[in-house]
Amino acid sequence: MRIAAVGDVHLGEDAHGLLRPALERLTEHAEVLLLAGDLTRHGTLAEAEVVAGEFTALGVPVVAVLGNHDHHGDEQDRITKLLEDAGITVLDGTSTSLLLDDGTLGIAGIKGFGGGFAGKCASRFGEREMKAFVETTMDSAARLREALQGLETDVVVALTHYSPIPGTLHGEPPEIHPFLGSFLLGEPIDEVRADLAVHGHAHFGCAQGITPGGVPVRNVAQPVIRAAYATFDVHPAR
Repeated sequence: MRIAAVGDVHLGEDAHGLLRPALERLTEHAEVLLLAGDLTRHGTLAEAEVVAGEFTALGVPVVAVLGNHDHHGDEQDRITKLLEDAGITVLDGTSTSLLLDDGTLGIAGIKGFGGGFAGKCASRFGEREMKAFVETTMDSAARLREALQGLETDVVVALTHYSPIPGTLHGEPPEIHPFLGSFLLGEPIDEVRADLAVHGHAHFGCAQGITPGGVPVRNVAQPVIRAAYATFDVHPAR
């Protein structure tokens, strides 16, 4: 299966038509497009309208998760509805299954959250604010696990905004790794033996990594891939 993906396009109100020319021939390169969050700059509905205009009617299914920028204006629910009304599937602890030429593709997605990675992570202890921070990630991981477990498709992909591993964060200052992802997101990906994990958020990270269980992870933040999208050939590993 040929999958295209991009994240962190950060479209503002002045970005009408910015990406569209590069997307017009998408059907020649991929069967589906995944959007890994931070589709807007400030999380406004006006920016989301630009996103809808860029990513609809491309000839392939488009599946997205939101990112932290898309939550900034507290309009995430209305942004989700706007995008879905335009034909973009937005996942939030949910999944979708697609019938493609080479079989069925299942995508489970959630924004995710931070917290850090094994040996250097936040713990659910102390102040209420710290516990709330960690519990947010725990809830995200639990919802991602449920969404992944519900898939019975030939290929399974996990789509998040925050990173499930530290490997794709190389290039980012280590001090901010806890704000870029969490190992808790990687655990359900390994448990179900997904075929691919895709994320964004780490603008200065690297493009490729792997979970402890051997699942390939791709950071598709646009500043990393430096293209309108990256493409991957994905085959069942299970």
